[in-house]
Amino acid sequence: MRIFFVRHGHPNYERDCLTELGVKHAAAAALRLKNEGIEQIFSSTCGRAYETASHLAETLGLPIVKCDFMREITWGGTNGEELPLNGHPWDTADRMVAQGQPLMDPTWATGEIFRRNSVVQCVENIAHCTDEWLQGLGYTREGHYYQVTGTPPQTVAAFGHGGASTAILSHLFNLPFPLVCTTMGPDYTGITIVTLPDTPGALVTPRFQMLNDAKHIQGMTVENYFGN
Repeated sequence: MRIFFVRHGHPNYERDCLTELGVKHAAAAALRLKNEGIEQIFSSTCGRAYETASHLAETLGLPIVKCDFMREITWGGTNGEELPLNGHPWDTADRMVAQGQPLMDPTWATGEIFRRNSVVQCVENIAHCTDEWLQGLGYTREGHYYQVTGTPPQTVAAFGHGGASTAILSHLFNLPFPLVCTTMGPDYTGITIVTLPDTPGALVTPRFQMLNDAKHIQGMTVENYFGN
């Protein structure tokens, strides 16, 4: 199975929709994806992601399956306390780098920098819901890997956000969330392709086929922001 993870186009965050430029991004992404054999389309329930997905859905004549767990992550102090950098996870991960802390630390969620940040709970919830989603597609989580327990579709697309997609990828590949924040943040409508073997009964691990392909919006770029 191939999963095309696609970030939304350039957004109006206040209205939770696409800007005029974002509509062009979404149309370009749909054109890029239309011949990939996509059988199912999943999307965050946030307007900017759903609107981006709708361009491909209209092109292919497919419905969009809404997934609440793909909504963008939130962050901040768990008890309403103020955190450095307002708890913003991308800036916080950069702070780890500035302080010389290892991004590969598997205990990042309980470390001093992140442990009081509500983003930890968001990342954990997304991990749990990702496994439920994949189980519905024929893959059951077994420890660090997945067992093929059903008949997966060949190709699906999932439209979401910089943060939620980062959380999904960190779980799929068993990588610390701060590391993925700093190294794999997607551009607007950036496309990441993940493959999973479909041998019945096999224990499998995902593989990257492509990471953050945004060539389809070449010439339509603006300053990117990974926060939503």
